[in-house]
Amino acid sequence: MSTDVSSSAHGNPEHAAAGEAAMGLDLAARPQKMSRESVTIITTLLVATFVVILNETIMNVALQRLMVDLRVDAPTVQWLSTGFMLTMAVVIPTTGFILQRLTTRAVFMLAMGLFSGGTLLAALAPGFEVLLLARVIQAGGTAIMLPLLMTTILTLVPLERRGAVMGNVSIAISVAPAMGPTVSGLILEHFSWRFMFVFVLPIALAALAIGARYLTNIGETGKTRLDALSVLLTVPAFGGLVYGLSQIGGGGQSGPGASAVMALVVGVVALAGFVLRQLKLQKTDGPLLDLRAFDFRMFTVSVLLLVVAMIALFGTVILLPLYLQEVRGLRALETGLALLPGGLAMGLLGPFIGRLFDKVGPLPLTVTGSLLMVAALWQFSTLDAGSPVGWIISLHVGLSLGLALVFTPAFTTGLNPLPPHLYSHGSAILSTLQQVAGAAGTALLVSIYAVVAAAAGAVAGMHAAFLTAAVIALAAVVLSAMMRKTAGAAH
Repeated sequence: MSTDVSSSAHGNPEHAAAGEAAMGLDLAARPQKMSRESVTIITTLLVATFVVILNETIMNVALQRLMVDLRVDAPTVQWLSTGFMLTMAVVIPTTGFILQRLTTRAVFMLAMGLFSGGTLLAALAPGFEVLLLARVIQAGGTAIMLPLLMTTILTLVPLERRGAVMGNVSIAISVAPAMGPTVSGLILEHFSWRFMFVFVLPIALAALAIGARYLTNIGETGKTRLDALSVLLTVPAFGGLVYGLSQIGGGGQSGPGASAVMALVVGVVALAGFVLRQLKLQKTDGPLLDLRAFDFRMFTVSVLLLVVAMIALFGTVILLPLYLQEVRGLRALETGLALLPGGLAMGLLGPFIGRLFDKVGPLPLTVTGSLLMVAALWQFSTLDAGSPVGWIISLHVGLSLGLALVFTPAFTTGLNPLPPHLYSHGSAILSTLQQVAGAAGTALLVSIYAVVAAAAGAVAGMHAAFLTAAVIALAAVVLSAMMRKTAGAAH
């Protein structure tokens, strides 16, 4: 099996970036075609990424059922989500090193092997403890997939086609979390909770088999040294932040609990130590997470924009099912179906928005998308116990469209200017901050909901939480106005 793929029109085994340089002025005249091998690789990774990210939110609707079936209380069952997020937060920062040290096939087999093994263990779990272990194993595989997909696209896809391909990536990144509650609602209506994992397992195994058969290695592996201190610091740094954020609403009306505050303090201190350590290691070219990606202005702006968008996405993914079930009295299946049109809209529009980005650049798309986000979230803050479900679905579709208009341009604009040696690190930084932002959005909005609801009722809690989300989304409007089209880095 070959160890590289062709992206040039002449069939020479070279990277997409090298092909751009070789073709010179001809590149501007006509779009460069991707080889069939490249398309196969990216499609395989896309399917695998969609499955593992779908799994991340598939349990949101199932927690009540699990409390009854496994005989555990609410704080305990929440660890199935918290443990997953903690593992992701700790593993993702190491993926820059993993992607540079191991071959593409080895990384894919490791990621999907962990995910498939964890999914099988979850389906067979006899009790809560084994199910929690299975979720942790799943998270280890999930954490590796998105940076692997991003790095592969940057390596294989010609610059002028990256928008279109990133549009497909937005399906995995944004649609999969939105569809999680729908899928779990449909399954729980007719089957036991185990079938959430039985449903996912064949798809994961099929992706693993296809990858094992067709996936070839891209790029070159290096002999990067793993800094043990950096790895140790990721646990309290990113783990502490995600845990603290996920538990910050535990104090109810009295505010954040002592353990949440302590975790956040430890997280911030450890994160400062981690950053200082990376800055020191950059002088010897051996950082675990190379922060020189932030030297590129559009990368920094795009990352900040994605952080705000992820807060809106994950906060809404949690809050809307809460509202629909607790305030409107919908069942799990009805809740899932109500959220389905928004997820489908985001998925269908992703590739179209990607192609549009290649033609017009990021500015008109991200400004429109961020304004839609603000408008939809503000309207969510006006809902009450009698709001028509049709109106709620329309607002969710509007929010999904706004997020789709932000995600694809932000990912592409942020990663385009990075040089090849920063591809894996830029992807890892993006994925790490997405995870922390998702935890932050969930924690902040659910905490506000819990505190206000305890004092003034569920409707008032929803008003306060969604209004906060709308105010945060205003930052996305400012950041969107700063977006500019980026050229590829010199290779």
